[in-house]
Amino acid sequence: METKKVYNEKVIITEPSQVYKECVDILSEKKELFIAFFLDGKNTIIAREIIHIGTLNQCLVHPREVFRSAILHAANSIILAHNHPSGDPTPSKEDILIDKRLREAGEIVGIAILDDIVVGKDGYKSIKDEE
Repeated sequence: METKKVYNEKVIITEPSQVYKECVDILSEKKELFIAFFLDGKNTIIAREIIHIGTLNQCLVHPREVFRSAILHAANSIILAHNHPSGDPTPSKEDILIDKRLREAGEIVGIAILDDIVVGKDGYKSIKDEE
């Protein structure tokens, strides 16, 4: 598992299933991994970075960690993703609260959070679609 990946090939994200495919390497991890995909203005992935490694059932992330990397990558927008080691991709209350906090921070710094995908062996869920 790479902590940072720079995309040399052009990968444009248009739907959550594509994010899931980009996260297959973390599905069997025993800890929650919080990942950010940094995108340009055409939703092409610039880079993918593991922002935080959590515990078996939680991953606490701070907006400064996400947006520091976004600014360094000159990202126009971000798609977030994290795994649930249980395999169940249903977003928890904490997942939804962190998503809301990060979206608010994104509005302030001018970098939109386009989606937040929870992945597991049983599939994926888009927090945006769950709203």
